Amino acid sequence: VGLNLLQHMSGIATATAKAVQSVSGYKARITDTRKTTPGLRHLEKYAVRCGGGVNHRFNLSDGVLIKDNHIVAAGGIQKAVAAAKASAPHTLKIEVEVENIDMLREALDAGADIIMLDNMTCDEMREAVAIVDGRALTEASGNMGEKDLAQVAKTGVDLISIGALTHSVRAMDISLKFKLV
Repeated sequence: VGLNLLQHMSGIATATAKAVQSVSGYKARITDTRKTTPGLRHLEKYAVRCGGGVNHRFNLSDGVLIKDNHIVAAGGIQKAVAAAKASAPHTLKIEVEVENIDMLREALDAGADIIMLDNMTCDEMREAVAIVDGRALTEASGNMGEKDLAQVAKTGVDLISIGALTHSVRAMDISLKFKLV
């Protein structure tokens, strides 16, 4: 079991280090997601930090993330952000997932602290970063483990979140040999 954990965590740290290296020279930071193995979240997130990445939320109470279903249920981004601001402590940041430039503008107008650019092309992300112009953090998201991370970083985003760092990583091939003395 110990060897399996070492292999798994080493795989996460190595994959993270490769992702971090691929965006060196850009401001973008590599971050994980909450998509972790049940019971191993703290270890997997520690492995991400060992690889040079940063952690996103550990749990739902670490920040407000308004996703597509929340937007529909609330009746729009403006209403979802207003509801979050009305009920969340002032210390929590509010992040809104957007899929296009119109949604981005609405999230900015609503006062989002972080805007998650979900499944956007690099051209769309570049435009989004220009529109945001430092008024909020920008986070590239959506199958980032399959993308050219340097090209994503070139768009100027602040964060690149990669769920595959923890939920789909390949374990390192590490063996344990006994030696009789």
